[in-house]
Amino acid sequence: MIRGLVQGVGFRPFIYRTALRYGLRGEVDNRTDGVSIVVNSDKNTLEKFCDDIIRNAPPVANIRSLNIVASMVPQFDSFRIAPSRVNNDYLTEVSPDIAVCADCLSDLNSDPHLEQYPLVNCTSCGPRFTITRELPYDRHNTSMKDFVMCPECEARYNNITDRRFHAQPVSCNVCGPKYFFHDTNSEFTDTALIILKVASLINSGRTVALKGVGGYHLCCDALNEDAVRTLRHKKQRDAKPFAVMFRDMATAEEFCILNKEEKEELSSWRRPVVIVRTKKKLAPSVNSGLCNTGAMLPCMPFHYMMFKAISSPAVVMTSGNISDEPVITDDAGAKQKLGKIADAIVSYNRQIINRADDSVVRFCSGMPSLIRRSRGYVPGPVCLSWPVEGILSTGAEQKNSFCLGKGNQAVMSQYIGDLTGVDVYDFFNESVDRFRKLFHFTPSLVACDLHPDYLSTRYAEKLSTGLGIPLVKVQHHHAHVVSCMAENGIDEPVIGVSLDGTGLGADNTIWGGEFFLATLSDYKRCIYFDPVPLPGGDKAVKEPWRTACSYLLKYFGEGFDLMSVPSLSTTGEDRIRSVCEMIKGNVNVPLSSGAGRLFDAVSALLGLCMYETFDSEAPVRLESAVNDNTDDYYPYEIDTRVMFGSTFKAILSDLSKKNTSYIAAKFHNTVARLISDAATIIKKESSVNTVVLSGGVFQNMCLLEKSLYLLSRKGFRVFTNHLVPANDGGISLGQLVTASKSRN
Repeated sequence: MIRGLVQGVGFRPFIYRTALRYGLRGEVDNRTDGVSIVVNSDKNTLEKFCDDIIRNAPPVANIRSLNIVASMVPQFDSFRIAPSRVNNDYLTEVSPDIAVCADCLSDLNSDPHLEQYPLVNCTSCGPRFTITRELPYDRHNTSMKDFVMCPECEARYNNITDRRFHAQPVSCNVCGPKYFFHDTNSEFTDTALIILKVASLINSGRTVALKGVGGYHLCCDALNEDAVRTLRHKKQRDAKPFAVMFRDMATAEEFCILNKEEKEELSSWRRPVVIVRTKKKLAPSVNSGLCNTGAMLPCMPFHYMMFKAISSPAVVMTSGNISDEPVITDDAGAKQKLGKIADAIVSYNRQIINRADDSVVRFCSGMPSLIRRSRGYVPGPVCLSWPVEGILSTGAEQKNSFCLGKGNQAVMSQYIGDLTGVDVYDFFNESVDRFRKLFHFTPSLVACDLHPDYLSTRYAEKLSTGLGIPLVKVQHHHAHVVSCMAENGIDEPVIGVSLDGTGLGADNTIWGGEFFLATLSDYKRCIYFDPVPLPGGDKAVKEPWRTACSYLLKYFGEGFDLMSVPSLSTTGEDRIRSVCEMIKGNVNVPLSSGAGRLFDAVSALLGLCMYETFDSEAPVRLESAVNDNTDDYYPYEIDTRVMFGSTFKAILSDLSKKNTSYIAAKFHNTVARLISDAATIIKKESSVNTVVLSGGVFQNMCLLEKSLYLLSRKGFRVFTNHLVPANDGGISLGQLVTASKSRN
């Protein structure tokens, strides 16, 4: 039995060919618990056969175990692919979706049967998770069920020498799904005409809603400012950067600064959005003044066909939704909602079973750091060294993902989003149900966040009551730390540094600047950022100038003239006075130690972001402003708290003497240095030398790189999140692992 990522990756055809090469007779079949191979063989040939399987498995495959059992079996007269079998005791992995391969792209122009077929695929590429309804991975268990293969496709499907041998989504222009074009005036299915029409619209500055692998995208010319500005207005997306799809790698290199790792990730079979430094400017409204570009390359045949026809080398490729809603997957929803944004809708009549937005990744010191884990990564599991069977963790409220335990594997969902949106919460419920069915999962324990008002917490409480199973609540920032420990296989005490914007603490205040002595099951809060009142509560998150005022009043007293600070004076005297009165009267000013709020305050003082138009805009603009190699840093004080009075005093002094880039760089140096100092203090008290960095603030690559450097220089073993988001998208993994320790 072979277990791992061995279904949907061309594994059975590979086994078939390998067996024939060794002259073996027997059979191979898919099962819910992996791929089973039965052969008549002597020991020497069998060993060579198994070695060949491990060495030469298909590129996307990931063999986690290969078990050999000697037993009495029938004498076979040939080797064959047998019908799939169901075994619910253990489940194999489901392949993520795979970008179209070079051979299939070549077939578009060289294979008469597949000429210009925009959904061409083979055993090495094509949709997988997004079309899978249940296991084992066979055509009748996918949304290809309704498309009966024509004689030519069936012949290829059964031909061992063909690349489409047992490729479940195999289809063509005759028997497969078809694209269609729809606008207010017409609807047609001719592919060549669709390509010409799409090119005409994009070339003329219009917007097209285009169905992708896991949902719709909205596309327009990324070099046309009027087109991008119009899309931004219609989508109700003020300033959050748009992802951009470039025609090819050469074009991406023309517009972006790319290192080796970034180029490899961009062109990988996962095809994520990779956040990279901008070299050549696109339309100004694409990035809204930031120094980075969210770059991606074509992943579907239609994308390549489209770029041959349009004049622009780059198109905006943003999620097909209204802001804060899940990406749209169904054609009716696209016509109803995206029809108000786009000038035309281009779709195909194959159902998307599992919604999956584009994944987003950045690189730090040559290593990936996932920002959003979805298409191309999900539902790949995190393998653990301890059992997590039967545990469901429901994650956080923002950037939500959930996670379920199967054996020693944690299966994380795709990116869900902010659960406070009705449609997003429906998506959450729908996805939990789909995962439970797909992985034949019945929860025996449920884990959630401490916050009683999170919808994910309420879901967990209701499930616990309804099924009569235990409920474990996990502190938010401890879950961040544990997510990183779990990903890196750490089961020992660590110094856990968890920096983010918010999260309910054990004392019912808002935490977010935390230094723990932590294990997988428990933590001790050793040091934390000095808490400040947030005037207006959540409103302070949307208006960073409020937090800036709070820090200045905390450290310099009520007599400090806030209007003397240039950036704050722009908000108006009445607003400043209102904030002062709220703080003085202790009215709607919850205390927060959140590191994200510290970054907000400094960003506001520099005039970079007074009002946020997208999540974490203030810290993002503060990082983007760094263009100075200084090693200078601001003073601060640490005992059990990190206090920033001297920090703000020095920043105010620099405002009139130094440029924004220098102050931003110096501030990042300061936070990195205090992380190093705080870790050193905890090490002296505990003798623990392992540091774990997690939380949304560590999506800031400038801060992360500086922190890694300083900690490593002091001799610490340092670990960060790589394939699980450091932001709240990774919380569910931490919850699941902590809950598993509670029942041991």
